[in-house]
Amino acid sequence: MIQTEKPIRIINVPLDLGASRRGTDAGPSAFRVAGLRNAIRSLGYSVVKETDVPISSMETLPPGDSTARFKDEILAACVQVAEHTRDALEAGEWPLVIGGDHSIAMGTVSGVAAHLKRADHTLGVIWFDAHGDMNLPETSPSGNVHGMPLAHLLGYGDQDLSSILGVHPAIKAENVVLIGIRDIDADERDFIRESGVTAFTMREIDQLGMSRVAGEALEIVNNGTAGFHVSFDLDGCDPDVIPGTGTVVPGGVSFREAHLLLEECAANGRMMSMEVVELNPFLDHANISAERAVTLVQSALGRSIL
Repeated sequence: MIQTEKPIRIINVPLDLGASRRGTDAGPSAFRVAGLRNAIRSLGYSVVKETDVPISSMETLPPGDSTARFKDEILAACVQVAEHTRDALEAGEWPLVIGGDHSIAMGTVSGVAAHLKRADHTLGVIWFDAHGDMNLPETSPSGNVHGMPLAHLLGYGDQDLSSILGVHPAIKAENVVLIGIRDIDADERDFIRESGVTAFTMREIDQLGMSRVAGEALEIVNNGTAGFHVSFDLDGCDPDVIPGTGTVVPGGVSFREAHLLLEECAANGRMMSMEVVELNPFLDHANISAERAVTLVQSALGRSIL
């Protein structure tokens, strides 16, 4: 099971300002329709609180700097997410953050890191994604912030985005594992190689198998840390599994492999928090992606076959 039988706080972040394609702002609503709360309660957990972070819609805002579009609004949202996440942990709750595009991870991870910083502890991160999310404002081909969050959490890029709640860097590269990557920008590829993070591409998953990848990842994220966070981008799964995401990349992780990874994270017992991002119900088929995502969350919370 997760670290303890803590009550769960759901933090909904209807943000799509970090992406080019509209729709991830409806992600939290799709999770609600798919029955997330009841699915969590069916495992014996209590949902002590559900929080909605208010976000302005893209049409009402100027994009601002073309190298980091909507930076000010994304920063403000991430600060709120970080505060809610930190407050949940300090109240003895387990934060489950529902997005929204992946830029919200700058808030979630910074909130956990700020909580741990008080005791001089560090955090490991499993970053499940088809993409590296390690572009920088000066190298990003699009200026979309959802392609930059991991770089900022490692202390690079924009000073404001990389110092949320005063933690800089929020995480150390030696305790970060990328799983499922298969679509990387040219400048980003060199940065990932030089950064010190561990990356399991789809080729490694094919060669080694998800069981071994999960085992090695858990060793890395737990080495000298107080625990780990799972940042789960649904586009890490194959589009046949999760069609409802705006950045589909063929050749991804199978449904069973994704469940296995999350089951292993739950069994490890040191997962401190989780977020699920990039669900776009406007691209989905009868909300099947949200329904499957809810079962993935259940696996992360310790649901077993027997």
